Formats: sequence, structure tokens, C-alpha cells
Amino acid sequence: MRFSIRKTLFLFLCIGTGSLNTLSGQGASKVLQVPVVGTIEMGLAPFIERSIEEAESSNVQALILDIDTPGGRVDAAERIVDAVSDSKVPVFAFVNRRAFSAGALISLATERIYMRPGAVMGAVTPVDGSGTKASEKIVSAMRSEMRALAEARDLDPDIAEAMVDESLAIPNVIEEGKLLTLTVEEAVDLNYAVEVEDMMALLEELGLEEAEVVMAKINWAENLVRFFSNPIVAPFLLSLGFLGLMIEIRTPAFGLAGGTGLIALSLFFGSNVILGLAGLEDLLLFLAGIVFLGIETLVIPGFGVFGILGIVGILGGIYMSMLGNFPGPEDVSRGGVVLAATMVLILFILWATIKYLPKNVRLYRSGIFLRTQEDRSEGYESAETREELVGREGVSLTDLRPSGFALFGQEKIDVVSESEFIEEGTSVRIVSVEGSRHIVRAKRNQTTNRLES
Repeated sequence: MRFSIRKTLFLFLCIGTGSLNTLSGQGASKVLQVPVVGTIEMGLAPFIERSIEEAESSNVQALILDIDTPGGRVDAAERIVDAVSDSKVPVFAFVNRRAFSAGALISLATERIYMRPGAVMGAVTPVDGSGTKASEKIVSAMRSEMRALAEARDLDPDIAEAMVDESLAIPNVIEEGKLLTLTVEEAVDLNYAVEVEDMMALLEELGLEEAEVVMAKINWAENLVRFFSNPIVAPFLLSLGFLGLMIEIRTPAFGLAGGTGLIALSLFFGSNVILGLAGLEDLLLFLAGIVFLGIETLVIPGFGVFGILGIVGILGGIYMSMLGNFPGPEDVSRGGVVLAATMVLILFILWATIKYLPKNVRLYRSGIFLRTQEDRSEGYESAETREELVGREGVSLTDLRPSGFALFGQEKIDVVSESEFIEEGTSVRIVSVEGSRHIVRAKRNQTTNRLES
């Protein structure tokens, strides 16, 4: 299931960038040169897969992997090996300095290995998350894979196995207890490689000296995927996703906060799925955590088992989505750093929200935050006391028996007579204000003989 999700997203990525037609067209034959430089990580696998797809759909006679790597992730190398093995275009390896560990595994999957003077290849022993030699189960699997690749290329499989396991001894090649790494001369003597001076000499060896060499480059979509999965960017995506969902849970309808949160989480998990780090099981664990936490928040009062399960599911799903099948020490530490940074960002944003947003004037005007607070010992007031009204004069709009309404200028106010019945149309003056009670006294009108102060 992990593969099918990744494959689907990868096809959309290729179609969306239009990269499958960049080499198409009539004319001279072409050779696609693909750099495999630096540490082999999960971002390299979709790049090489896309390059092979591009070569197969275009007028390309050969694809050359230009390799100079100290090794890297086994799961990334296995993806590349699968793509190379299934390629309809001949793929060749040019060991341009060194092909250690995962680099040797990839080289062995190609049609033929070519090495420049001074290059080396080997040391394929897998290591676990702590940097030590992996378990016998993993070592045995790698040994078998190297042997199978060597047999498919009619090479001595014992040589390939000795690159993985130092317990194997080969007469006149390597003694027991030492891991095999081949120099150019040794690789040529064992028929594992052909020595060439440079890339031009390699093209002449292949009979493609007249071919146009096209250098494969990482496109914008692949850079975008690597950007969103970057350990610096990932905590911001996760923090934005969590805060958006938290706000959405507290609001009655789905809106901007929820949409922003879902987009941020989709970018995080989607980039890791394309890179092959996350699978369906990681997404399900994360979603289960969200559901449990929602039940704890909205259904069950207090904090208990569902809350704990929700937190474990969310954090576990995020952490697992950054590891892949064979995580190395850097992947394990990177996942921990991303989780810790995410929690720090969330706590900081919540602190800043509580401390600074209540002082925002616009939020006061919108009614989101209240300007004042009341203590239960002081009681509550239903309206603001308007002391400035004392002394204002107006006309009663209704009979005051003793309460009613009076008009003061253009403002209609609820008033209460001080002690007597006051008829409609009588001139009144506000003599005091007690909370929301506006107490008035009648004035005697000289022309109408009504009461007046």
C-alpha cells in the first residue's frame, strides 16, 4: 500500500511538471547523465525514477549514473535499484571517485560498471539506527540482494557478498574478518568494472561518442517536495496544522482555520509519501490519534485513556512518517528534532496568543476579546454606568408609573420616576444614575402648569 500511494503521487508530480517530454524530439541520439552525488537520501529516489521515465519516453540510447557517494539510506537505494532493474533504457554506472555502501548496491544493478582511475567501490554492510552493524536478518537480506544482482550480470556472486559480510573469505581476494572494498585495478581483474579515463572515454566505450549528453536536473516539483520535508520547514507545517485544527474544533462551522490546518498537514504527509518515508499505516495512526483526541475533547469530560491514546497516535504517526523502512542515525535524530521543535512552536504560539492578542484594539471592537473582566465577589453589571447623563433634560415619551421612556436629544433612554407619577410629554431631568437605572424628576412647565422642579 505504501508503494501504490507513492506511485500515484509520483505520476501526478511528473504529469504536473510536464517533465516526461523534456527530451523528446527528433535529431541526434541522446545520453542522459544523472548525478548520484553526496549522501543517498529519499529525495534522490523520485528524481532517478523520474529521469528513467523521461529516458524511456524519449529518444535516449543510454542513461549513465554519475556516482560519487559515501552511501546512505538502504530503502532509498532499493527504490533506485528497482527503477534501474526495470528500466527499458540501458543504464550504466560511472563510479566517479567512490561508490560506497548504497552506492555500490546501485552500481551493481546497472548493465555495466565503469570506474575512473583512483575510484573505489564496496563496503556495503548495513547499519541500524544507532550506527552499528545491523541485525543478521538485515545483513542476510542485503547479502542475498547483492548476490542476486551479481548473478543477473554474470558476475562472481561471492565478491558481492564479501562487500556486505566481513565473515566471508575469498582466496587471493579478501581474508576473513575484513570487509571487501575494490579499487579500480581489483574491480577490473575480477571483471566487476571497466576502467575509463572520463565521461568522454565512457561514451567512446559505449559507441556513443557522437551522442548528445543531457544532464538531468531536479525540477521545481521535486525541489518543492524536498522543501516541505526539510527538518526546518516541517515543524512550521505541523504547528500550523495542529493550531488550525485546534481552532476549528472550538468553532461551530468549518472555516479558514480548518482549511489551513488540513493543507499544512497534507503538505507534510504528502511530501513524505512521495519521498517514500510515510505510508498508509502512518497516516492511519495519525488519523486515529486525531479521532481519539476529538472524542476526549468533545464527548468525554476530563482527560483520560482516549486523550493519552490520541497524543500517542498523533506523535507516533508523525514520527514514523519521517523514518521510512531502514532509518539511519540521522533519520532517527531528525525525527526527534522535528517533533521537539513542533511542540516548542505550538507552546510559543499559544503563549503569544494568550499574552498579546487580548491587547489588540481590532479584536476588542470585533467582540472576540472582552475589554474588562468581573469578579464574582463584585457582582455583575448588565450595562455600563453612564454618569455623564446626570443633569440632562428631556421629555417623557410614555407615562412613568414609575418606569418608562424619555427622549434626551436624539437618544431614547429607559428611565424611572424618582417618586411620583409623571404624564407623557412632561419635561424631565435626570437626577441620578444607579447602574442601568436612570432616575428622573419632573419639571413644572409655566405654560402648561405641569410639574416642574
